[in-house]
Amino acid sequence: MICYELPLNERIRMLLKLESLFNKIDFFSTQAHAFEHHAALVALFEILDVTSRADLKSDLLQELDKQRTMLRSLKNNPDVSEAALADLLQSIQTAFRGLLDIPGRIGGYLRDDEWLMSVKQRMSIPGGASEFDLPAYHYWLSATIEIRRADFDKWMTPLVSVRNGIQIILNMLRNSGRAFAYTAVQGVFQQTDLEYQAHLLRLQISDEILCIPEISANKYALNIRFVPWKSEQEQEVCRQDIPFELAFCSL
Repeated sequence: MICYELPLNERIRMLLKLESLFNKIDFFSTQAHAFEHHAALVALFEILDVTSRADLKSDLLQELDKQRTMLRSLKNNPDVSEAALADLLQSIQTAFRGLLDIPGRIGGYLRDDEWLMSVKQRMSIPGGASEFDLPAYHYWLSATIEIRRADFDKWMTPLVSVRNGIQIILNMLRNSGRAFAYTAVQGVFQQTDLEYQAHLLRLQISDEILCIPEISANKYALNIRFVPWKSEQEQEVCRQDIPFELAFCSL
């Protein structure tokens, strides 16, 4: 199954972007080749651009506090595992305290690093990180794997609480939805009078179906049309009945 996620507000869209970028850094920074460490650094610079919003930290703190209050109300509920609830509350508390300890804007210490910012500025130019334009960066890429990985640890460690907070929120969001089976007749599915306004839609479809979903949704209606994954015509639709699963997720 392939899962497609559609964020339904800008806050969730940002969190999904950051989750993806953190995952890329995790993968590329643990590899050995200089090209892979270059890719990890590109993802780090993208995180800086996404987190340039001054209210991201307050958004995360607000949402974590909201979820903490909701979870505390579940204590002594016979249908809830006390051990699992305690672990989750502890994770939220740790991420909350870590976010509070971040001085100023998220990633401010990276923006204060002149060497990193000089590399970031050149990377915004196509081919701008060439060795003849950035000899200091070429020197870093030529350093030992241990040196480069130590630098990534130094750059990423202060962001751990940010990442943990994002992961807690997205995990709770994803787990809030229950998947139901539907069929897109002749490649088209519509639903009106939605029960509530969701924050995230999760659509799963078999990877054997050579179609991709185009989803548009608001608080009044949901429209899905499945199109060939390599479509030469803009309005082309997969003219077959397509089974899929859909979950509405909300915090």
